[in-house]
Amino acid sequence: MQVSAQAPYWRLSSFYFFYFASLGALIPYWSLYLKSLGYNAQSIGVLMAIIPATKIFAPYLWGWVADHTRHPITIIRLVNLLAVLVFTGVFVNSEFLWLAMVLFMFSFFWNSSLPLFEAMTLNHLGDDQHKYSIVRLWGSLGFIVMVVLLGEYYDIASIDRAPMVIVVLLAGILLASLIVPERLSAQHEDQVPILQVIRQPVVMAFLLVCFLMLVSHGPYYTFYSIYLENHGYSRGMIGLLWAIGVMAEVIVFLMMHRLLLTIDMRKLLLVSFVLTALRWLLIGVFVDNLSVLFFAQLFHAFSFGVFHAVSIALVHRFFIGRHQGRGQALYASLSFGAGGAVGSLLSGLLWDRIDPAWLFAIAALVASFAFLVVWRFMHFTIHRHT
Repeated sequence: MQVSAQAPYWRLSSFYFFYFASLGALIPYWSLYLKSLGYNAQSIGVLMAIIPATKIFAPYLWGWVADHTRHPITIIRLVNLLAVLVFTGVFVNSEFLWLAMVLFMFSFFWNSSLPLFEAMTLNHLGDDQHKYSIVRLWGSLGFIVMVVLLGEYYDIASIDRAPMVIVVLLAGILLASLIVPERLSAQHEDQVPILQVIRQPVVMAFLLVCFLMLVSHGPYYTFYSIYLENHGYSRGMIGLLWAIGVMAEVIVFLMMHRLLLTIDMRKLLLVSFVLTALRWLLIGVFVDNLSVLFFAQLFHAFSFGVFHAVSIALVHRFFIGRHQGRGQALYASLSFGAGGAVGSLLSGLLWDRIDPAWLFAIAALVASFAFLVVWRFMHFTIHRHT
């Protein structure tokens, strides 16, 4: 399926490819790198939590700047340049406080570019906004390529090469941003203040479930690789399991333009939370059964793919005009930021204190609570595109 001829499809896609390739190098393997440095579970949990924690405020801050300057691509390029420069600090020292400071500053810049780019991508797509997933799937492919290749690579090479791999991919993001043209949203002179938008019950419920979804991902994003390694899986197999989940996500992205045209978004969210809860239970209980782990990873199609595509669409409908940059930033801040940070911190605190199966069961309960919030409070009629 083709997107609008006016949209720079390959230039937009290249940004997503490198951004999520860097995520594929960072999230599955950074905890293993930290473990190789001798850090315990609590320290790993704190250091991993720093990365999403800056999403709580950084994207909204830079979103405000972009919305008011009306030059989002300039801000995107700036923060990506600073992210590359700051991350090189990991080569200077591996002490806890130094790493914490470097990760804080790096993620402050790195986390800010994606929400701005999401808003600009939708502006480029125009009337084809429901085809966002066709562009975004290249990010998933970038993640798959990197997580599989690095899984095999780290089986034969030292994990201490992880920082250099990440620096190269961060440079790729910067280069991709340089070839993407500016595209601003249409002005809406009569739009209401952004706080009035946020105070709508359906918007508050939506932001709450976004937070809860990423809290439930805490054990997965922070300790899934370590969990598998502790049960005897090779790094190549760990990379493959991560990749299976994202492959399922790609398939969903190829279908989402049809799903968004035919199925109510509320129903899609409800199904996503049910399957997310089931996914965490399967991983926690059947970690020694490879077939079940492969099956559980297929649910990533819903716990991330469907959930994220619906969320991006809803944010673009709730936050219009000059609010778009901050709307996408707010979604990133409360979900991948606050939710991811809380999930990582709680996982780090509990990992050595309770059986990991129970931690994944807690994650399933959090996803189930989010299901109830959607069921009770998210009643809206946004299910067709014109």
